Amino acid sequence: MNETATIIKVGIADLNIVKPPNKIKTSGLGSCVGIILYDGKRKLGGMAHIMLPSSEMARETIVNEAKYADTAIPLLIKKLSAIGGRKSALTAKLAGGAQMFPLSPSSTVMRIGPRNVESVKKQLSRYSIPLIAEDSGGHNGRTIEFDPEQGTLEIRTVNKGVSTI
Repeated sequence: MNETATIIKVGIADLNIVKPPNKIKTSGLGSCVGIILYDGKRKLGGMAHIMLPSSEMARETIVNEAKYADTAIPLLIKKLSAIGGRKSALTAKLAGGAQMFPLSPSSTVMRIGPRNVESVKKQLSRYSIPLIAEDSGGHNGRTIEFDPEQGTLEIRTVNKGVSTI
């Protein structure tokens, strides 16, 4: 039986899970971070497109959990567990977190990209999930696509081309 692969799209402040033969993709990672959690033995993966470091920044009354690092990562773990992923087997890859706009050296409020990366890493540490690959920082936007069959994350960076981690 030959299944046709579908690319599952993850929007901004969104997340989803995937298993082969499907792949998962998000575009528009500037200061946002794309985080992949992956159970390599079971070939199950999930992706979140994180906009902000902390849900404490939420202004809305109903919080979009996929929008924030501190809520998206536990939700992704829960969704992967629901389809057979094992928390103890999860590894992570991340991309994004660019500093898209010039800042004065003393400005920390607008350092959204670096703060997103720091917050994601803090959450990974909290859940004892090893970060095995990363392509973050810089000043360029990215599009990422994850293949759970191979465990590879393809990164298209504006003005830099394609790389795989």
